[in-house]
Amino acid sequence: MKRTATAVWSGTGKDGNGNLTTQSGVLKATQYSFGSRFEEGIGTNPEELIAAAHAGCFTMKLAFNLQTEGFAATELKTIGQTVLEDGRITQSNLTLTARVDGISEAQFADLVKDAEENCPISKLLNTTISVTHTLNA
Repeated sequence: MKRTATAVWSGTGKDGNGNLTTQSGVLKATQYSFGSRFEEGIGTNPEELIAAAHAGCFTMKLAFNLQTEGFAATELKTIGQTVLEDGRITQSNLTLTARVDGISEAQFADLVKDAEENCPISKLLNTTISVTHTLNA
């Protein structure tokens, strides 16, 4: 499997602007700029997209882990947060709220840990990764 995305940029780093397009078309010339990356401007940014990718990858890996053990989640909701400091992403923090019937906290925690360590995006990131979770709250 190969996936592609295209970034186009015009101008300087601070005053220029760009857009991102993905192979699937979900992003189609989606705007990004200095303002959307380092301030509160309109548009997306690489760190936000990494947070989304990590949350989505982790959540799907956990769903597969649950399935392997005979469980199906009613809902898995993961909020991803990246932290950019001194020009590098220093953390990717995932906060999971889950509703899964019939599973023990210990078994669930083991499956969460496996998903944290083994989803492809976790393996890609060279940073501190943390996951906190709440089960059936």
